Amino acid sequence: MTKKMKKKLIRIIISFILLILAFILKLDNVIINNILFIISYLIVGYDIILKALRNITRGKVFDENFLMTIATIGAFFIGEFPEAVAVMLFYQVGELFQSYAVDKSRKSVSELMDIRPDYANVYRNEEIEKINPNDVNIGDIILIKPGEKIPLDGIVVEGNSFLNTLALTGESMLKSVTVNDEVLSGCINNEGILKVKVTKEFGESTVSKILDLVENASSRKSKSENFISKFAKYYTPIVVIIAILLALIPPLLTDTNFKTWIYRALSFLVVSCPCALVISIPLSFFGGIGASSKIGVLVKGSNYLEALANTEIVVCDKTGTLTEGIFKVQKVNAVGYTKEDLLKYTSYAENYSNHPIALSIKEAYGKAINEKQVTKTKELKGKGIIAKVESKEVLVGNEKLMEEYNIDYKKSNDIGTIIYIAIDKKYAGSIIISDKIKDDAYKAVKEFRRNNVKKIVMLTGDREEISKNVSKKLRLDKYYAELLPQDKVKKVESLMQEKSETGKLVFIGDGINDAPVLALSDIGVAMGGLGSDAAIEAADIVIMTDEPSKLANAIKISKKTMQIVKENIVFAITVKILVLLLSSIGATTMWAAVFADVGVSVIAIINALRILRVKED
Repeated sequence: MTKKMKKKLIRIIISFILLILAFILKLDNVIINNILFIISYLIVGYDIILKALRNITRGKVFDENFLMTIATIGAFFIGEFPEAVAVMLFYQVGELFQSYAVDKSRKSVSELMDIRPDYANVYRNEEIEKINPNDVNIGDIILIKPGEKIPLDGIVVEGNSFLNTLALTGESMLKSVTVNDEVLSGCINNEGILKVKVTKEFGESTVSKILDLVENASSRKSKSENFISKFAKYYTPIVVIIAILLALIPPLLTDTNFKTWIYRALSFLVVSCPCALVISIPLSFFGGIGASSKIGVLVKGSNYLEALANTEIVVCDKTGTLTEGIFKVQKVNAVGYTKEDLLKYTSYAENYSNHPIALSIKEAYGKAINEKQVTKTKELKGKGIIAKVESKEVLVGNEKLMEEYNIDYKKSNDIGTIIYIAIDKKYAGSIIISDKIKDDAYKAVKEFRRNNVKKIVMLTGDREEISKNVSKKLRLDKYYAELLPQDKVKKVESLMQEKSETGKLVFIGDGINDAPVLALSDIGVAMGGLGSDAAIEAADIVIMTDEPSKLANAIKISKKTMQIVKENIVFAITVKILVLLLSSIGATTMWAAVFADVGVSVIAIINALRILRVKED
């Protein structure tokens, strides 16, 4: 409980004691009795009155503070002192409960915010200085002791340890790191002492980008939140006008006195307070975003969380999303060269590429590359690479590249990714590389079906045979193979036409090569965002690990959030309308009105907090 909440609780207790004291004493001196009521009222409600006055000066007249102030002061004027105090007292009890609920919900996100480092131990002039992470430069060497947060992204230059990545990924498994491994800010060094060379300034580091993402998430409101904001904007002035008419017109048209109808109008004002809707709906979304962050899924706004509940089509990239993206050379078919020479020329041509296929070829070659022997490297998107290696023109790529340069090549029937090589315009052979379907991909497809996703589609630039094999094993609805980046965009545009008016298309990819498709889809999901700047920047939702099933869990959280939001809206409006009608005909007292208002708010808030109990499958 925060200090502010503790102070409010103390005020509520003192006010309640004075209220009970006034009832127990039942003094003959009405003035002293009423003074006790007034003191009790001011102790518990002074902040509400001040807020109402402050908001009036700012042009925000019709809010819950104004309604409570008018209702309670009005009750004093007609002599209902005990009810005036009770209304404010129970309203503040509701506010305290609301603050507690918001605080509890906020903790689920604040756990992620704890990844912000407080300091960095930097080597300067052969001494260690403890400085602000913002003041650390690229190239500086920092020391990270066991138990400390890694303050900036970098490369390990000395030491080995295990890192706790729970705050970033939602995974409890420790990650082993040693010399030359990349480490990311926000992780916690679990065991050994590490010396790390900084590769990014703090403002560009992983931790900084994630914190910005989380802090800005609440600025993107859902349709439900916008509806409630507009509803409250028009609803409150209308009920105030109705209350005024209720207090004035009936006594003028009938023989009843003004006090009776003013009392009914004040009860009407109390129960009309839209707190249950104004608080519980944003709280539900905030809780949903918090629950998602706990499992390592960062949602950039409640609008995306709301849209996720209506997912009809999930479109997946293949490599790195459904498959591990760890390629291994399985076979080398050399023509006119030895297998070693073919691997050499191919590795040299792929020297500047960090694509998984290129890395697997260089790993299979296993020797140092003399970069001076490589000149005029040119990449042809969706086709391959052309390079000058030892004065020879080397073409490395797919069938399209061979056909474009009129190479008389032998088409391979092997299953896997096939890389064709031509040297000086002559076919030199092929290299077969295969990838493995992730175990988690099977789970993801199963969970998508369970969450009523109607269609699961795979897009890939890989060969037809490989794509068909992956699609068949995962039991996908459809796949499109041998696509260039622009072809993927066209396919997504086509698939967008297949969903219903309210349905959403979600694309999940790596956030780097698929940026145009991420932007085009209703919801772009970047997977493996841990350490990927482009993923964090490009997508609407970022999965911090390489597990596609996390998206299925996020859909589950989204659906639960929307269910709770709808329950709260229906429940609150139904009860409000019922009690408003009863108040207008005098069938309820102001006591009943305040219990109805606070009760509805408390129940709606408790219901909103249920979202935090949604567990990852």
